[in-house]
Amino acid sequence: MRLRNIPGARENIQESKFVVSEDVIFDCPGKWKEIFGNDNPVRVEIGMGKGRFIYELAGLNPDINYVGIEKYSSVLLRAIQKMEECELPNLRFIRMDAEDVDRVFAPGEVDRIYLNFSDPWPKDRHAKRRLCSRQFLKRYDSILKSDGIIEFKTDNRDLFDFGVEELDFAGWKADVITYDLHSDEKLMVENVMTEYEERFSSIGNPICKYIIRR
Repeated sequence: MRLRNIPGARENIQESKFVVSEDVIFDCPGKWKEIFGNDNPVRVEIGMGKGRFIYELAGLNPDINYVGIEKYSSVLLRAIQKMEECELPNLRFIRMDAEDVDRVFAPGEVDRIYLNFSDPWPKDRHAKRRLCSRQFLKRYDSILKSDGIIEFKTDNRDLFDFGVEELDFAGWKADVITYDLHSDEKLMVENVMTEYEERFSSIGNPICKYIIRR
């Protein structure tokens, strides 16, 4: 379960140099090269949790810029604390709701989006809130480069099946669909695990993954 109520978390986040302030995030479209100070590709994780996945990716790929988005302050604070211990110049965080992601990046400004162990929103009436829904795929379409891709991992089979079914409706196609990622030697070569992935796979839950493009 995510931590949500650490006193002072939101204030500490706003003061962090690793976080793009809520006051200016909607001024960021078209300015990410300026924010990072280089022309490197920009990749985004939506719902980054405590940041293990994106922090490791940023460390492995110094020539790629990463932006981690998380709406819960107390969870994001954990990622900031890790950055304070060992700063990575190619990683920044945003505290915001994912519904506004298309207001933070310009068209074609992002070349990859990661969705990891997203909230399943199990009730049917909440389907449009799922990060793999056609509504969110439309948002991603507006900020991804023409050859941009989305990678989605989850242990929730119902959510994954829903995500796969949404692809045709949204006009996307799959390069990869697997229902047991950890049994695929090729895909595991460069796989970076999240906290949830390590936990769920350790108790035998198969991890599903897709890689999609338009």
